[in-house]
Amino acid sequence: MIKEITTFLNSKDYLFSSFKKVEPKEINSRKKIEIYSGVDIKKHFISIFIIDQKSRFFIKNAKEIIELKDRLRLKEDHNFKKNIFIIKSEVCSKAISHFKENKWIVYNDFM
Repeated sequence: MIKEITTFLNSKDYLFSSFKKVEPKEINSRKKIEIYSGVDIKKHFISIFIIDQKSRFFIKNAKEIIELKDRLRLKEDHNFKKNIFIIKSEVCSKAISHFKENKWIVYNDFM
């Protein structure tokens, strides 16, 4: 799965020098989510959150993801220059605008 994600992000002009998976239970989450922490070739720390769900993604879900990013920031002990959210289902427009207000990058075209 890591290869597909890095290939997808390479197509979006993200090249990583370091890339690792973080288990959700490491940041006290029981959500079915994939979390990755990476460093690009410009030495920027980037967090990647991927969700694949059947139901629609709402603003309350977006707030939970942003909270998970804050927990990841504390665990990894550094701020993330960019935060990327990748989803494979329908997303509420308010959730997308909430992410963009918080300077997140949202992709809904993964696989």
